[in-house]
Amino acid sequence: MSLTTLELLAALKQKKWVDLTHEFGANSPHFPAFNDAEFKTIFDHSDGFFVHQYNFPGQYGTHIDPPIHFAKDQPRYVNDLSLKQELVLPLIVIDKSTEVAENPDFALLPEHILAWEEQHGRIPAGSFVALRTDWSKRWGDKQAFANPDQTGQNHYPGWSLEALKFIYEQRAALANGHETFDTDAAIYQQNGLIGELYVLSNNHYQIELLTNLDQCPPTGAVIFCIPAKPEKSPGFPVRAFAILPD
Repeated sequence: MSLTTLELLAALKQKKWVDLTHEFGANSPHFPAFNDAEFKTIFDHSDGFFVHQYNFPGQYGTHIDPPIHFAKDQPRYVNDLSLKQELVLPLIVIDKSTEVAENPDFALLPEHILAWEEQHGRIPAGSFVALRTDWSKRWGDKQAFANPDQTGQNHYPGWSLEALKFIYEQRAALANGHETFDTDAAIYQQNGLIGELYVLSNNHYQIELLTNLDQCPPTGAVIFCIPAKPEKSPGFPVRAFAILPD
């Protein structure tokens, strides 16, 4: 016997929910080409109501990158992503936090994914695949988040192009996510953000600057990636959260 919608909601409320989204403000880490966010009070309670005006790039805080962000020939904006088919997905979490603690230049490779599958099973088609690095724990410190050396070269982890091709072409994933503000590990960006270009050029989306992946299991959770719906937006902050299995 199937559950009614309200019974289903009641059942979901009994499960653990994990917020995968950072709060952000003027002092939050962000892509280096962007200015800090600005929050300005334009009305306060002396006017009868309280309103802020916000000024920040679309790719700020935990945010969603639709295909158009990098791929001119994939004209799908944030408002074009399907609420039912794309923004609520099974969540796969590949934990490489131990490796990143030893090597901040870590890049996920296909062999790491295959080793993960030996323990947790094959990644199901239609999944959201998240790379856990625990880099999000540096969120309060811009310098630590970028992690530059004395030459100005940043050092933070990411995906290899080969790993992204594997999850999309061999495992039919629908989207991916990570805790840094770039898809590609910092030291491998000499030729551009080739991993991010690959994802978006192939009509997928990604979520950047996720947090609390350490509270999620490798499999069994569901991720909700819910942005606002600005017209023709090539990126926007998102409220991502996961509902965990029993």
